Amino acid sequence: MKLATKSLKGINSPAPFSHREYLVLAIPLIISGISTPILGAVDTAVVGRIPDPASIGGVAVGAVIFNTLYWLLGFLRVSTSGFTAQAEGANNQTEMILSLVRPMILAILLGIIFILLQAPILSIALSLIGGSEAVSSYASTYFSIRIWGAPFILLSYVIIGWLIGMGKVGLALATQIWMNVLNILLDLVFVLGLGMGVKGVAYATLIAEVSAVLLGAWLLYITNREKLADIKISMLLDIEPILNMMKMNRDLFLRTACLLTMTLLFTSSSASMGEVTLAANAILLQLHYIIAYLFGGFSNASSILVGRAIGGKNQYLYKLAVSLSAQWGFASAVLLSLIVFFFGESIISLFTTIAEVKNLTKEFLVWILLYPILGFWGLQLEGIFSGATEAKSIRDSIALALIVFLITLWLCVPLYQNHGLWMAFVLFSLSRSFFLSLFVPKLTREKFVNPG
Repeated sequence: MKLATKSLKGINSPAPFSHREYLVLAIPLIISGISTPILGAVDTAVVGRIPDPASIGGVAVGAVIFNTLYWLLGFLRVSTSGFTAQAEGANNQTEMILSLVRPMILAILLGIIFILLQAPILSIALSLIGGSEAVSSYASTYFSIRIWGAPFILLSYVIIGWLIGMGKVGLALATQIWMNVLNILLDLVFVLGLGMGVKGVAYATLIAEVSAVLLGAWLLYITNREKLADIKISMLLDIEPILNMMKMNRDLFLRTACLLTMTLLFTSSSASMGEVTLAANAILLQLHYIIAYLFGGFSNASSILVGRAIGGKNQYLYKLAVSLSAQWGFASAVLLSLIVFFFGESIISLFTTIAEVKNLTKEFLVWILLYPILGFWGLQLEGIFSGATEAKSIRDSIALALIVFLITLWLCVPLYQNHGLWMAFVLFSLSRSFFLSLFVPKLTREKFVNPG
């Protein structure tokens, strides 16, 4: 199918927007997003070369703690992207810059709070997740190093969110690629070269996070110094946009709290089944993250289009964004399931050389094969609702999906053990797709039929 327009500059116009142009927007976002779970996969694979399953489990538990902290504040990226895209769609230059500065202040404050509260955070997290003494020891080592990067990683969320909202996908890609390539190289040097083990993985991530923020902040400053100079304190204290930001952030925070409750319960259940099961599930979760972040590229592209459509009051672009998101999300889901089916065992071998872990991971690979087909639409819809800055529906759908997960966990884990655990995980993904799809007609009515 070939539709007419020549560049991304015309996406606010009523002219058609082609599949090719959608991919031009989505592919850099896919590369940018997928680099993050690939980074986690490399961490796991590098540590997997150490002949000790506890080290894999320790990094997995430490990563879950940081995923918990950072995912809870993932609204910094999502809301920044949504508000920025709408400001760009409305061609409001001042609000574009304010959509960057406001969340940056919040990110710095929250990062400092994490550092100050690192001891109780670690203690509570380890008591909730559980695991052997060896796993907890490795996790503590990993955490105590990486926590110092908290303000930087939260700032990077804001910077990436703003660049995505502005449609500057090249710059977003550059900062992400820089961070993750540096992290991978330092992983190899510190762990395989210098034999630093789990400490090496943690230091590699910390250095990469700090350097990426410094690079991103420098790029933003040199390209927007005049606009930044025009910002006054009174603009930052304007109460209405602050309340709108906090309302969306609250709903996204609660959404993420539900998501992380599921993740923590999943990891805790894995840990209770032993170190080998925990290590196997950690590898499978890394595959899940890669798949989810790949969908995130299409989701972010749709978020940009929806935000600009609403800012520019362009219903055609809004409907087209929903359609393109569904088409490319489904096509990607089928392709990814086929890749897992044909190459899954070979992929697992990249993560670990421990035969016991490898064999157990293969046994449960079928659940990762099902995940893309059953879960892709919920991930795509979250991008659409985020671009519309309507997070309440996202929050409610995830809460309902969590109830489904808890019921399945309670019923199926005692009967089927780890298969029951993965069954709960996949049903959670299917439920978030189903429940969020029920809110789409209401979103369309509120934004275009009866705008308020």
